[in-house]
Amino acid sequence: MPAVKRVMVWDVPTRVFHWSLLASFAAAWLTSTDNRFLYHHTFAGYTFTGLLIFRLLWGMVGSRYARFRTFAYDWPSVRSYLSGLLTGKAARYLGHNPVGGWVILLIIALGFLVSIAGILVLGGEEGHGPFAGYIPYDIGEYAKAVHEASAWTMLAIVGVHITGVVAESFLHRENLILAMLTGYKEGGGDNNPEVSGAGIIGVVLFSAMIAAGLLYFRGYLVDTADRPFVPFAGPKLPDNAVWRQECGECHLAFHPTLLPARSWQRLMDTQSDHFGDDLALDAQTAAEISSFLVSNAAESRLTKPARKILASTPADQTPLRITQTTYWKRKHSGVKQEYWTRKNVGSKVNCKACHLDAEAGTFEDSGMRLPGSDQLMNINLGEK
Repeated sequence: MPAVKRVMVWDVPTRVFHWSLLASFAAAWLTSTDNRFLYHHTFAGYTFTGLLIFRLLWGMVGSRYARFRTFAYDWPSVRSYLSGLLTGKAARYLGHNPVGGWVILLIIALGFLVSIAGILVLGGEEGHGPFAGYIPYDIGEYAKAVHEASAWTMLAIVGVHITGVVAESFLHRENLILAMLTGYKEGGGDNNPEVSGAGIIGVVLFSAMIAAGLLYFRGYLVDTADRPFVPFAGPKLPDNAVWRQECGECHLAFHPTLLPARSWQRLMDTQSDHFGDDLALDAQTAAEISSFLVSNAAESRLTKPARKILASTPADQTPLRITQTTYWKRKHSGVKQEYWTRKNVGSKVNCKACHLDAEAGTFEDSGMRLPGSDQLMNINLGEK
């Protein structure tokens, strides 16, 4: 009895793509529940998108079993394969079977939808990425719904794909997962020739991802306690020397975007009793600070927190403390009371204890670091 021939079916670029796409999707999923990891989530998304673009090209110029035309089967072939699955007599294919081929194409199409929606969210809602400033905030919010829905759909399709791989492995008594690792399957012949490994292209693809990662995360390599790396720098906000000096003498100069204009107006109108203290500002100084605060208040919508605070504050309410706003309370709802009394935090107004960009006023989620143990808090940063 002649020995069964093992042939190369999945070339190196296809295998690098397959496992890297899985890893990047998993990384993006795991970093999506906490906005502190938005920077990491974004890199996973960029990697995911880059891999899809590569696969689009490789599907046209790659080796035999990687090309789309070899597994975009017609409906009779798909129906025949499905019928075979029900009777346990489905034909064996060296490359993708008719159903598996269309699942792969669906995953690629959904992947592009997830990627495009994600880029719109990043540019519109977060104000970062290649389209920052070009995508309206509302479009970003709509795109987020599409981004999340398509990601969940893709997760379900991946589940179908894995189920199909396991089922076919049992049906034909071959380890398809191992084949995607080694590239080899049993079979071959005149109609199913072996392909070349194209190893150099696979190495280039993998090396490009490593290089991109080092370049993207280079800020962490030079990060120090005195000069911490702030992943996403927010927009440069309006500043005023008088405001910063007068307010900064007693506490952080809270940027005007953190309260509605009516709140700042009330605070300035009652400066003689500023939470128990008399600010004793002369008329000219008070007027300049008041003008700066009101003209750059949350209504300016210059930052994401400004939009959220404005949207969550009813028009008939005038919070005089940022910590009284609905958005602030919701964002910090998971912080345990003992955390606020720690020496390196002190109180709820010490924003700089956790927010690296507190003085800039941007309050990017990815610019947050917890001083000391993370076990003391569970901030609801998944809330957008």
